[in-house]
Amino acid sequence: MSLIIPKCMKCGKEIKDDEEVLVQIRYPKRKGFTEIKAFLSLEGKFICKECSTKMNLN
Repeated sequence: MSLIIPKCMKCGKEIKDDEEVLVQIRYPKRKGFTEIKAFLSLEGKFICKECSTKMNLN
């Protein structure tokens, strides 16, 4: 179980497992990181599918 619960940056909805999302993230300087879920949760901004469709991002 993860201590960090990702939420949509537009509507605040909790992102569930296996849900399709868009992630806004800066390309990392370092290479070789393996814990992708933790990296995304700490560095990324999530947008749920409903919000991305409303914003015409898909």
